[in-house]
Amino acid sequence: MIPIILLGFLGIYIFIERYITLRKASQIDKNFMNQIRDYVQSGNIEAARSLCKNTDTPIARMVEKGISRIGKSFADIRGAVENEANLQVLKLEKNFGLMATVAGAAPMVGFLGTVTGMIGAFYKLSIAGSAVGPGLVAGGIYEALVTTAGGLFVGVPAYVGYNQLTIMLDKLIFRMEATTVEFIDLLEEPI
Repeated sequence: MIPIILLGFLGIYIFIERYITLRKASQIDKNFMNQIRDYVQSGNIEAARSLCKNTDTPIARMVEKGISRIGKSFADIRGAVENEANLQVLKLEKNFGLMATVAGAAPMVGFLGTVTGMIGAFYKLSIAGSAVGPGLVAGGIYEALVTTAGGLFVGVPAYVGYNQLTIMLDKLIFRMEATTVEFIDLLEEPI
């Protein structure tokens, strides 16, 4: 049960940490791009860059990277923004694989406990001879059921948590892609 408990704590930690990170990354002022548009169109690039630096979100970092390339080709700007977006997504995906591992490994460790519990129960039966009673195998069956339940108790919430985090990340990635298009369109607009 100790490995299952450790997996449970690991899953809880990752879920809470990633949930907070994704919530924070998703919160951006609805007027952010309007302010960027106003600054860029008025030629106040430093104010636009300052706004991005003071807004601690992946979207602001992407836009800041694009602003730093103003004056270069649109292909260069788009490439810089997309590269920054990829870096931000990698940071946001941190520990997602570990969370998926917890979701898959916990039930498997529980089933391993089931197998060892049943092996123990049948071993006791094999050496008991004629003194067979329900108490003889009860301990092994108890171990089997407890470890199975423990593994599922950890694995199912970890699986649901992983999927919840994935949905949150997908929504954020969509917003990042939409902002990239909006930023590039802004640069292509005649002033």
